Amino acid sequence: MPLAGILRYFSKDLAIDLGTANTLVFTQNHGIVVREPSVVVINKLTNKIEAVGSEAKEMLGRTPGNIESIRPMKDGVIADFAVTERMLEYFIKKAHGKRMGMITRTRIVIGVPSEITQVEKRAVKDSAQRAGASEVFLVEQAMMAAIGAGLPITEPSGNMIVDIGGGTTDVAVISLAGTVYSRSVRVAGNEMDQAVIQHLKRKYNLLIGERTAEQIKWELGSAYPLKEELRMEIKGRDLVEGVPKTLTITDHEIREALAEPVSTIVEAVRQALERTPPELSADIMDKGIVLSGGGALLKGLDERLRDATGLPVVQAEDPLASVVLGTGKMLEDMELLRKVSIQ
Repeated sequence: MPLAGILRYFSKDLAIDLGTANTLVFTQNHGIVVREPSVVVINKLTNKIEAVGSEAKEMLGRTPGNIESIRPMKDGVIADFAVTERMLEYFIKKAHGKRMGMITRTRIVIGVPSEITQVEKRAVKDSAQRAGASEVFLVEQAMMAAIGAGLPITEPSGNMIVDIGGGTTDVAVISLAGTVYSRSVRVAGNEMDQAVIQHLKRKYNLLIGERTAEQIKWELGSAYPLKEELRMEIKGRDLVEGVPKTLTITDHEIREALAEPVSTIVEAVRQALERTPPELSADIMDKGIVLSGGGALLKGLDERLRDATGLPVVQAEDPLASVVLGTGKMLEDMELLRKVSIQ
């Protein structure tokens, strides 16, 4: 194998989509090597990490008093600096596996929301450096999602991407590898889960957990009327009687519950279109709007946006991985990386 090939195989460079709901890690030679929930379980008595990722998520809402389940990311940025650092360290070690690298320097590229503050940028960089990175590049999630979805972002034409993650929805219009317009609203998948929880609490005095709310969202949730009615039996705690309770709900109810967060996302897209230059608007009319992120999987969201904008709306091939795939491509194009990275 040529030396360049050997060096690439042992490269420790990583691309990370550090999301509110999930963290994905990409390596040049192995593709996506980590795809796990951004959850950490810590023993408060010993300060020892008991579980991270998928194993930790299974424990949400089921831990004793001395064990705490933590989501260290909130609205796409770091809410708990120390826990994020430990989570990143765990995922980086998992990504490297047992391979002994020939290169000791670890370059990490991380996708972040477009409207992240300077303080939040510093927190992300510091966490990555403390977790083992020698050099950290921050890139906008919307730009990376567009690259991961296969959009020709370096050409002189308009490309519109709507990346709906766990904590934020990033809307961007991109041309010539630059962001013509971008907006990040802190309404996305987690806000939808909370909307489901609050709806059931108000209407039925039924309290459910985050994991149940997420399951309801995926099974019944929709942004547009469905052709066939869906039903689901759910279990929770009756807030009046204080005992377990079973209830059957329909997709119509959950669509009502999701109406507000979905409307916020639709309005963010409409505002982006209103502020896009006419020439680029013509390109978007031809190409359409591309949806990425976990929220893109919400049933009927493409139809809702199509109705609201009159434009074609398509889903990225792998919505959940678009950001990390785009970020991963930056590992092979340092010139473009330096051009699109944010300070």
